[in-house]
Amino acid sequence: MTHSQNSSALAPRYVRALSIAGSDSGGGAGIQADLKTFSALGCYGMTAITAITAQNTQGVRAIHGVPPDILRAQIEAVVEDIGVDAVKIGMLHSPEVVQVVADAIRRYQLPNVVLDPVMVATSGDRLIATETVDVLVRELFPLAQVVTPNLDEAALLLGRPIAGIDDLDAAAQALRALGAPAALLKGGHLPGDEVVDVLALADGSLAHLRSPRIATTNGHGTGCTLSSAIAAHLALGHALPSAVAQARSYILGAIQSGAAVRTGHGHGPLNHGYAPVAQVVR
Repeated sequence: MTHSQNSSALAPRYVRALSIAGSDSGGGAGIQADLKTFSALGCYGMTAITAITAQNTQGVRAIHGVPPDILRAQIEAVVEDIGVDAVKIGMLHSPEVVQVVADAIRRYQLPNVVLDPVMVATSGDRLIATETVDVLVRELFPLAQVVTPNLDEAALLLGRPIAGIDDLDAAAQALRALGAPAALLKGGHLPGDEVVDVLALADGSLAHLRSPRIATTNGHGTGCTLSSAIAAHLALGHALPSAVAQARSYILGAIQSGAAVRTGHGHGPLNHGYAPVAQVVR
């Protein structure tokens, strides 16, 4: 090792989080939400863009997929130069794109992978081709540390509706049985004054995370933000149950502090920067 390499290895560095996801032109979800979240939680954010969307608070107007070789080049450029402490994966629109991501995770042995299987937007727009789902489960579920579907996505993955709170535990375990070491099933779409999320862990245990429902129409990007917050806390060195609990706390604060703010004419974003922390250097 040369002197310069040795000095570089000993130099302080940022905690690095990579988002592999789609771009949201409205800034509330996708890589824009992920970057805001990484920064708010003290991480250095990087991106590999899978698709460009034309969207706002009212819905998705158009989607343009990034060619698989360009996605591969983005991941390689970031990993080979800067390095990665955690990965958040969002919108993957085609089997070829899923394969590129899976290959990169294996090749570079990327750590702390959080897979948010983005399939349906807050507005109800479907964001993923049917044939992509099977490839996503087969290729990426085993490589993720945790998958974080909402109820609509979980129902699509399991091929059955999730009827109510009593069905959450079995559904969370069924998601984990698809191949992921852990699954966080988000119950926010169920009616009621309380939101219940269920974390199914690798040892078979279940953790229930409960919170009062916050009255707001500003929920655009909640899933993207939660998964990137989990990735950030994993990058910072927290074990999965702690990372999920802290990410959930951040989400609740971001929703609460942005609940009454008007952005656009539809489903507005969270307040990602409500309580930023300084960027962590190690």
